[in-house]
Amino acid sequence: MKTLYIALYFIPLLLIFVLYQSYVRSKERRHRDIQQSAIDAGLTEPASLHPVVDAASCIACGACVSACPEGNVLGIIAGRGELINPTHCIGHGACKAACPVDAITLVFGTEKRGVDIPSVAPDFETNVPGIFIAGELGGMGLIGNAVEQGQQAMDSIYKKISATKGGPAIDVLIVGAGPAGLSATLAAKKHGLKYVTIDQETMGGTVAHFPRGKIVMTRPVNLPIVGMVKLRETTKEALMGLWEKVVQDTDIQISHSERLDALTPIDGGFEAVTPKGKYQTKAVLLAIGRRGTPRKLGVPGEDRSKVVYRLIDPTQYSGQHVLVVGGGDSALEAACSIADEADTTVTLSYRSESFSRAKEKNRQRVNDLQQSGRLNVMLSSQVRNVDDDSVDIEMDGNKQTIPNNAIIVCAGGVLPTPFLKEIGIMVETKYGTA
Repeated sequence: MKTLYIALYFIPLLLIFVLYQSYVRSKERRHRDIQQSAIDAGLTEPASLHPVVDAASCIACGACVSACPEGNVLGIIAGRGELINPTHCIGHGACKAACPVDAITLVFGTEKRGVDIPSVAPDFETNVPGIFIAGELGGMGLIGNAVEQGQQAMDSIYKKISATKGGPAIDVLIVGAGPAGLSATLAAKKHGLKYVTIDQETMGGTVAHFPRGKIVMTRPVNLPIVGMVKLRETTKEALMGLWEKVVQDTDIQISHSERLDALTPIDGGFEAVTPKGKYQTKAVLLAIGRRGTPRKLGVPGEDRSKVVYRLIDPTQYSGQHVLVVGGGDSALEAACSIADEADTTVTLSYRSESFSRAKEKNRQRVNDLQQSGRLNVMLSSQVRNVDDDSVDIEMDGNKQTIPNNAIIVCAGGVLPTPFLKEIGIMVETKYGTA
């Protein structure tokens, strides 16, 4: 009888254990398949900040896998967490926060691809006392992260200024009116600081240059003064409209079309020079993004007026032969949106063999348009010459000349490293390091 009781007790436990192990093995097979598919497709380089898991510390609890908002980015393989779908990772950092044993480090770049990152302390102050950096320039490209960093950086500036006496009349100069700069401006007003916010173009930063109708991936954020803004997925136009309403409702002041030309130390702070005048300020927050100067092709004929470096409105290319150059999300989205216009002939040229830096949904859309004949994709190709009504492209060692009315170069921007170094900020190239 005792044996029967023992059997009745342990058999269900054994069954549960067997079922659980079967589930674990099944999930690991799925994670391995995702990882192998990424390797086979050459999609192994994460585009931004991404996690590295310490195998010795990982307990394979799966908290990081569940925490990732993008899904199927991390997986559990051989009893440890791994980045199984690198190009899907866009730097949320939720995996690190969820890890109960602190086994995850967030890093920039990889062994193959370096990323230039300015030297910034946890309080967002650079190695130059009084100059702070927040948002995309510091490596945080997501809108939600940039908004949070703008507010946090201004909190740090407020504490620093509160501990000093005297000095320039302006408390802080905010350079850039994108997500980080807008959030910082709101925080400056909330703290009662005397601020000046300038932007060399217009409000919105990188978002303002997204193509019309682009879906902006974001998440609920807490804006100073405004409170919680519950956005999940919205268009560029809707987000810009929201920001314009925030500016109007809070009466914050932003000076558009005003670039920072020079920044020099003075007693108690800095003197900033712009085309509109000079500002003497106790602190400076750089929220200027990473676009800097558009990266050019460096080929004959590139100075022709038909060559531009961002897409504004796809409808202007209706009925034309258009070449889009680049392999990131902006290039793929531009090519696809133009291909949707009537009577267009669109070619997408990229120097690498795969679109490893682009989101899966954009790669899939390109594939669909290519299959339907609406988009000509030329991988491992490079533009060699630009003429008035044609363009020369080399692919696999062979040069092709194709009809062309317009070229859109989406090859990213050159980080304003010379300017940063000129004002004394250290810039380090990260190869898979924090």
